[in-house]
Amino acid sequence: MTLLLEAPRAATLAPALVAISHGTSSAEGQCAVASLVSAVAAQRDDLLVTGGFVDVQQPDVAATLAGIDRDPVVVPLLLSAGYHVHVDLRKELRGTPGAALTRALGPDDRLVDVLERRLNEIGLHCTDRIVLACAGSSDARAVDDCHEMGARLSHRLGRAVRVGFISAATPRLDDAVDMERTRGSRVIVATYLLAPGYFNDLAHATTADAATAPLLRADEAPPAELVDLVLDRYAGN
Repeated sequence: MTLLLEAPRAATLAPALVAISHGTSSAEGQCAVASLVSAVAAQRDDLLVTGGFVDVQQPDVAATLAGIDRDPVVVPLLLSAGYHVHVDLRKELRGTPGAALTRALGPDDRLVDVLERRLNEIGLHCTDRIVLACAGSSDARAVDDCHEMGARLSHRLGRAVRVGFISAATPRLDDAVDMERTRGSRVIVATYLLAPGYFNDLAHATTADAATAPLLRADEAPPAELVDLVLDRYAGN
């Protein structure tokens, strides 16, 4: 009697984690974001982890997806879900079978952890007035995400936090700083931006007394909270 053995089936490849950031012309910003993607890959060496960009840098989303041999799970390295998430990325993924798109990184209390740490790094005083500097968006959903982060930071610190926007939404950051200045205390900008770049430069160019570093810095390892957050977004797609 001849025993026929069934050939083993090829192992199913786990979906790739595709970390898509905005992109920046800042060398520091590029290094900081690349370090985050590398840290995510080191944490999960069982996954294919790769990065791409919706603007400014290459590879763009289409080129990134074209280079992947398995289903992609796109994790936006964006703090709020605005036009890039709801329109650009959805459009790019429409023609990619098996593709999934996760939530943006924020709002999330792990981002509050990093914001609080950055404030403590510059010596936050109990009397300081705080303005949360957000990039801004014409998409109301992204603006709402920023106000939610302001509320979370306010709750964590037990003090008021005013939200100001660098672009596209109001109040503008300069105006928000001026509003807090009338209260007679030191004004601190909590920089709610992912990495160094043009918007970070603008956040530091206000009349505030001090401004924090962005969430990622080129001169230090990515915060563990951000690495965990990216992996959680991937797992919960």
